[in-house]
Amino acid sequence: MGKTSDLTAVQKTIIDTLHKEGKTQKVIAKEAGCSQSSVSKHINRQAKGRKKCGRKKCTSSRDNRTLQRIVTTNPFKNVGEIHKEWTAAGVSASRTTTRRLMKDMGFRCRIPCVKPLLNKKQRKKRLAWAKDKKDWTDAEWSKVMFSDESKFCISFGNQGPRVWRKSGEAQNPRCMRSSVKFPPSVMVWGAMSSAGVGPLCFLRSRVNAAVYQEVLEHFMLPAADQLYGDADFTFQQDLAPAHSAKTTSNWFKDHGIPVLDWPANSPDLNPIENLWGIVKRRMQYARPNNAEELKTTIRATWALITPEQCHRLIESMPRRTTAVIEAKGAPTKY
Repeated sequence: MGKTSDLTAVQKTIIDTLHKEGKTQKVIAKEAGCSQSSVSKHINRQAKGRKKCGRKKCTSSRDNRTLQRIVTTNPFKNVGEIHKEWTAAGVSASRTTTRRLMKDMGFRCRIPCVKPLLNKKQRKKRLAWAKDKKDWTDAEWSKVMFSDESKFCISFGNQGPRVWRKSGEAQNPRCMRSSVKFPPSVMVWGAMSSAGVGPLCFLRSRVNAAVYQEVLEHFMLPAADQLYGDADFTFQQDLAPAHSAKTTSNWFKDHGIPVLDWPANSPDLNPIENLWGIVKRRMQYARPNNAEELKTTIRATWALITPEQCHRLIESMPRRTTAVIEAKGAPTKY
């Protein structure tokens, strides 16, 4: 037992205690049950104030603060750019050291979350809207039918599906995946309330005011009958040009349907956005070969959405408005 690192916590305590009492190293070694050299090394290390051995750090606390400031100022730089800027400030360190210190500081390289860009006026309107709706009850929110469009693509993500293959089979057609520059996609309109979801509408053309009014006529009204029956409801839509067109406003007036006032660029306030996310996550392992198969998969997945899921999303509206108020109109995690 000649190494100090082999000493147990009890042995170190015995050595420290007996050394303070003025005992010799030979006596201390006998009492602690270790070699005299281990006692000597431990005592010398304690006297020098060294807790552990190892290579001396090549950067100071000031250098580390400089690195943290560089990363915090522009977190979208890669390690090479950060290392170049850090060494330009007079620090002598390798790229590996730079990466390690960044990890020690708690920085991790992740895919950034995407949030809508809001100007000062839009934030102000969002804040005013949230304050106006902060006292709405679950019963009031349950009378709102939320709607939105979403795009679905035949895509397998960035890396695509993995394949089991042997060495030398990289170019084997059986082990290759076909790529498409512009993968087939479909645009879908849907609606939901606390009672469940309505029928989906697959949009075939660019959505203008006329097309949108046909969607309202043939899909929104049946959805309202399905979800609300003869009860009153309020319709929610975003501020897309087709939605805010004068002819569309007249359509709602002619049909006696009130429309919920809605702030611009606020997908985080719309629970149906979360519903689209649920559908897309459930479809991540689906492998449709064309647009028609994609539509079939979307319909089948949409049909699995339960009223309980919709009700939970509607119940989150008070939390969403509170989050917007706390963020002073800025985008929230929803």
